[in-house]
Amino acid sequence: MIARIARHAGYNLGSRLNSSEDALEFYSFHDIWINPFVSGQGRGEAMTPWQSARMKEGFHAALARHIPEAERRGTRWGWKAPRSIYLLSFLFAQFPQLKFIHVLRDGRDMALSPNQNQLRKHGRAALRWRERLFRSIPERSALLWEKINLRAADYAKARLRENYLLVRFEDLCAEPLETTARIVNFLEAPIDPAPIAQTEITAPKTLGRWRDCSPRIVSRLETLAAASLRRFGYLN
Repeated sequence: MIARIARHAGYNLGSRLNSSEDALEFYSFHDIWINPFVSGQGRGEAMTPWQSARMKEGFHAALARHIPEAERRGTRWGWKAPRSIYLLSFLFAQFPQLKFIHVLRDGRDMALSPNQNQLRKHGRAALRWRERLFRSIPERSALLWEKINLRAADYAKARLRENYLLVRFEDLCAEPLETTARIVNFLEAPIDPAPIAQTEITAPKTLGRWRDCSPRIVSRLETLAAASLRRFGYLN
């Protein structure tokens, strides 16, 4: 939905996309570089100069395939790739004027999703062994959601400032006009958000799936991710 709003706002988001409008050219880059980057952050260690150079080279090669440089000049452009959140400080170093829309969905919904690709690919790099040991998949997923989103929000507020926008998916579905207007204003697009909200925003049936789960499991998830659930307005 956010990608479609950005297109209405005049942004070129590339053409090689999957059904969710994720930019496919960044997939292999993310697979290669997220884990070493995140592992280094967790240990408080920078990557080697060789790694940093190769990572930068790989990113700009992926970007050139996504939208060639000639097409980017003098235009509004971007990409949708949920795993970009792991690399926010790296992306800011490449583009200090970067605008970042942080789309957040209730961590309980995310922990109980059948799609746990991020946990499978990056859980070992992002979570300490004590956080992984003897925990169920939903529990580890909740911890990953908390760590990655808190880190991104803290960094973005400190560094990106007015170029950072946090959008809760639940707000987009419950208040489509108001939330679409916020996004359009953030993207500095002089367009009417009303028809966009009416045609592009539809709440999925899976929204709030955690309410159908065992109260015992939900309580456990809320305990593990309490700090982030409260900070982002999901718990009182």
